[in-house]
Amino acid sequence: MWHDIDAGARGVRYVDCEDRSVVLKRRVLNDAVVSLAALIVLLGTLVAIDDRVREQISMRVHAGPASQFADFGSGVRDVAAIVASAARAQSIEHAPLVIFVVAATVLTLFMVRT
Repeated sequence: MWHDIDAGARGVRYVDCEDRSVVLKRRVLNDAVVSLAALIVLLGTLVAIDDRVREQISMRVHAGPASQFADFGSGVRDVAAIVASAARAQSIEHAPLVIFVVAATVLTLFMVRT
């Protein structure tokens, strides 16, 4: 329960029932979960759209555990390069949509900031 009503001599007022640190930790955790979900949705969309990204991700997932740990750094660089290349190709093909998304992101950031 976020607030409890305390009827005093001056009328009705709200009393905080939770510690502010608990609320802050919960907000940070919720923000982290939302950010991770957005990243997973973005990566899933890229995998569904672009064959190169799908191939790189499937190659990394189906590799053995020893090769995954040995090639982790180069694998991350390779996947990042493929994702950047796919994003660049998709943004060139869909320039009006990219402009709209960038403008919407900037407006959302300004809205959240104020």
